[in-house]
Amino acid sequence: MLIECVPNVSEGRRPEVIEAISGSVSSAPGVILLDRSVDADHNRMVLTLAGSPEGLKEAILRLYAAALEHIDLREHRGSHPRMGAVDVVPFIPIRDATMEDCIVLANEVGQAVAEKFGVPVYLYGQAATSPKRRSLPNIRQGEFEGLAEKMADPAWKPDFGPDRPHPTAGASAIGARFFLLAYNLQLDTPDVKVADAVARSVRALSGGLKNVQAMGVFLADRNQAQVSMNLLNYAQTPLHRAQELVKAEARRYGARVLTSEIIGLIPQAALLEAAAYYLQVENWDPNLVLENAILQKQASEGGVSMGVPESGAAGGFARLSVTGFLDRLGAAQATPGGGSVAALAGALAAALVRMVSGLTMGKKGFEGVAEEMASLRNRGETLAAALTAAIDEDSAAYEAVMAAYGLPKGNDAEKAQRTEAIQAAMQQAAEVPLRVAEMCREAAEMALTALRQGNPNASSDGAVALLLALSGLEGAALNVATNLDAIQDPEFIAAKQQKLEQLFTEDARLRAAMWTAVRERIRSLPSS
Repeated sequence: MLIECVPNVSEGRRPEVIEAISGSVSSAPGVILLDRSVDADHNRMVLTLAGSPEGLKEAILRLYAAALEHIDLREHRGSHPRMGAVDVVPFIPIRDATMEDCIVLANEVGQAVAEKFGVPVYLYGQAATSPKRRSLPNIRQGEFEGLAEKMADPAWKPDFGPDRPHPTAGASAIGARFFLLAYNLQLDTPDVKVADAVARSVRALSGGLKNVQAMGVFLADRNQAQVSMNLLNYAQTPLHRAQELVKAEARRYGARVLTSEIIGLIPQAALLEAAAYYLQVENWDPNLVLENAILQKQASEGGVSMGVPESGAAGGFARLSVTGFLDRLGAAQATPGGGSVAALAGALAAALVRMVSGLTMGKKGFEGVAEEMASLRNRGETLAAALTAAIDEDSAAYEAVMAAYGLPKGNDAEKAQRTEAIQAAMQQAAEVPLRVAEMCREAAEMALTALRQGNPNASSDGAVALLLALSGLEGAALNVATNLDAIQDPEFIAAKQQKLEQLFTEDARLRAAMWTAVRERIRSLPSS
């Protein structure tokens, strides 16, 4: 499981403090420090980490220890709003992780931070405990200086920690969210009022672009105004659309965009969509990019796979040709089995969703759903890769169960060790198909959207995608239920049973919605 974390720290001017804080996380086991962006005008540092849930939890606790030692918000000044020494800590699912995993991690880290450091914590984004706490600006409004008065209101009682600010570190927002792009545009004017006006026109809160937060900032070192933006969902509101609106609004005030700035890291898909837009590529596809085409070709011919890990004894089934996979599937061997096939069904569904969205984008009469189709296309690519990887993960999980059953059981110590190994392996063998079922449910939601809103010439493809996704969901869920029979932990069983009930409810809803959509498509056909 790989999760990204992008903590924002209120320090961007003192080199020795910057090194101490960033060094505290880079030494944490199981975590990689991918990027460090420091801005003296904002007096803020943004770190980009990736790692396991356990590693990230340890890294963030180390980060707080270093930040609280060196930062006193009573003396802190900068152009960026802030309410905490460690201002915000978001978790983002990257590989083999769901949003639910990130929500659980946000809760665990928030509670640990509050208990260990006495810093009040608000859960935000997808982890928020109330609608008004989803938005980070809502939580941060009033900043550190207004925090004590704000927290006196029972409506702003923190989710964890004391009902008053930490004297030097304020409060923190810890949450889970989709990948966010921090994207700034520098104007050719020092007038921050112009940047403020442009930001008001661009941001969603003022009636601008969906998924965009924006504010005007004055950069003292440059004597320049900046429109600072957070793009909350680059798939639905792409980079180039935000940039073009900023340019248009700036022209109203006689200003121009001179340069842009990316804070932290950016997914390749976001840059490729912007390149396709500015180059006006009418036959755009990610595999037009040389490196992507090479990887895709290698994957299809049994070379380097696209994000599909080796699966030990399972042998990398996802890299086989179609006929090779079918031959191996039909052999009298335990792997690959039904769990791998469920993952494959979901991957096929996600790929079909990409196809339908691609056949809809840019077509006359479908301008109103262009954003939705672009989002489906990008998310479909990510989901297909994750489900493809799960083909091998399911087989590897089953191989681990068989290995545990093969351990010696002579004396009492060996029996106990064997039992413990079997239980751990069985729990993992239940976790993998549960993740597959959850991803298949998402693929089914996407397929339903493609069926309802996509090009009617591809409606049967959307319906097939939905059928495949639901089959993958049901097949994976059955694998979970089967594996639960051998697990002895009642709390684990109860938690998974609850998730299965939710998945089966969603499955029934989506299947009914599919047939309704299919009938509507049939009725819309011209009479003969």
